[in-house]
Amino acid sequence: MKKKIYLVLLLFGMLTISQTSYAQIDYNKINQDDLGDFEDLQQDYFFEALKQKGIENYDRAAAALLKCIELDKSKSVYYFELGKNYNKLKNFGAAEDALKQAVKMEPENEWYLDELYDIYAQQDDFPKAIKVLKQLVQYHPDYKEDLATLYVKTKDYKNALKVLDEMDTELGISMTRDLIRNQIYDITGQKKEQIENLEERVEDNPDQETNYLALIYRYSENNEKDKAFETAKKLLEIKPNSQLVHLALYKFYIEDNKAEQAIASMKLVIESPQIKPAAKIMVLSDFVHFVSKNPEYESDLIEATTLVTDDKTGKSALEVAQYYLKKGEKDKALSYYEDALKKDSDNFGLIRNILLLHIDLKNYDKAQIMSASALNRYPSQPIFYLLNGVALNELNKSKDAVDTLEIGLDYIIDDTKMQADFYKQLSIAYTNLNNTTKAKTFLYKAQQLESSN
Repeated sequence: MKKKIYLVLLLFGMLTISQTSYAQIDYNKINQDDLGDFEDLQQDYFFEALKQKGIENYDRAAAALLKCIELDKSKSVYYFELGKNYNKLKNFGAAEDALKQAVKMEPENEWYLDELYDIYAQQDDFPKAIKVLKQLVQYHPDYKEDLATLYVKTKDYKNALKVLDEMDTELGISMTRDLIRNQIYDITGQKKEQIENLEERVEDNPDQETNYLALIYRYSENNEKDKAFETAKKLLEIKPNSQLVHLALYKFYIEDNKAEQAIASMKLVIESPQIKPAAKIMVLSDFVHFVSKNPEYESDLIEATTLVTDDKTGKSALEVAQYYLKKGEKDKALSYYEDALKKDSDNFGLIRNILLLHIDLKNYDKAQIMSASALNRYPSQPIFYLLNGVALNELNKSKDAVDTLEIGLDYIIDDTKMQADFYKQLSIAYTNLNNTTKAKTFLYKAQQLESSN
């Protein structure tokens, strides 16, 4: 946290110099007639330091501040500004010395402490940083989160949890603090303590939906599925209109073979504006797996896919495409792959799969056009040269097939199977061109590669 405001510091420096200089000067050593010149000289050096720092001449700024300190060692602001300039120069040792002197002179000045903390943080000197933070939290409680993070880095998990508990009590639950807390529980294996903490939250705040959801997740992670299910049902009783709870319920219903309830929950999730698209895709993926074992619910799967209106990546259509591909229904798989490609037109894997299906379904015209387009986008991908060559051979354009296949051969790296496929297609092309010598040569090369594998 940085709260250093240039103008405030400038005014602070001016006031410090102008109002306190008489009290700090030894009158036995300085002639009263020279007092004005002495004050002017300090101010000149100090403003020169501020000017040089402003134009990032930190070494010159430091030199001017050292002149200030020579004239008067009693002003903490000189040491503070000197430390800041050394910090900019990455001269951390000198910066630390200067700032420690400033803090010694004004132990409760939060600006000084903050800059000293920054020095230690940059050097990953966690013990010293923690010491300074303990002072800073008196002025700014927000520093407590930094303190908890540093305790984690020094493996002082007990104090880290203590600080997090204090902040939760004072400020309420926070997602960022929960991330730190869960990191500690994961490192230490304190699953029991983690669950107890969440159970207390549910008990203390029975209307807070997120507490139930976190507890459900941790129960599930700890293989306490019955407790997770009961917690989900309890949340539904308290908040019957909850949409987020169905992220858990649909899965429990599937595991209990309650298909109708699972489908209802799944549809609520997919239609919910509160739930992110990535979570919806995860639910849809689970439902695809369920339908593969229970094909009587295929129509519900198709309906669910149409309900995912906020899927900008095409992953929902991709899930259904893969489902149909596993079933061997290639026409339907192709249709959904093409829907997915409309939303993710640069997806290499999608383009390849669609081309393979076009070849498999003997859609050679479409395969030839699409593979030629793919080559414009991916001119170094041998798979597209191969598929283009296959399509051209099937369309009796064998001379063109030879041209594209021979170019594609140059892009093959350590893939003897693909190389053999290229040779086979070249053999077919030369056969169609009545060049039996070259046809036999390439067929022989293909056979040699296959026999060596």
